[in-house]
Amino acid sequence: MLAASLSDLDGLGILVSEEAYWDYHHKLVHNLLAGLVLAGILATFSERKLQAGILYFGLFHLHLVLDYLGSGQGWEIYYLWPFSNWAVEYRHAWPFYSWQNLSAGFALLVWTLVIAVRCGRTPLETLMPSLDRQWVAWLRKTTTLVRRW
Repeated sequence: MLAASLSDLDGLGILVSEEAYWDYHHKLVHNLLAGLVLAGILATFSERKLQAGILYFGLFHLHLVLDYLGSGQGWEIYYLWPFSNWAVEYRHAWPFYSWQNLSAGFALLVWTLVIAVRCGRTPLETLMPSLDRQWVAWLRKTTTLVRRW
């Protein structure tokens, strides 16, 4: 969850000013260097560092792909920043609030729920282990009832 969402830290520029937001969101932490750093930092907290680092790097890129396709027109991705100001923009990007983004969000939610039921884990496991266990137990109980029905 963190690997896929930490790149939006550059959106905190909105706290400084609207201009800072428009100038730096999709630039400071939406690039190759930031992806490597974030994946490396997160991997240090994982048991299987190499496998986790690759997974984190992939999830970071999933975020970039979804931003590229679905942030709306006018949002560029500065993938090689700070080494280059080269940027890519998808001129047919769908609006942020669109059926495509809602569908992607729904698919990722379903994926998370399937992992919770099958593997007994949720994104809450590190921050709130007790709530994670309760949530997994409830999901497993609910899915068992649905299957019996």
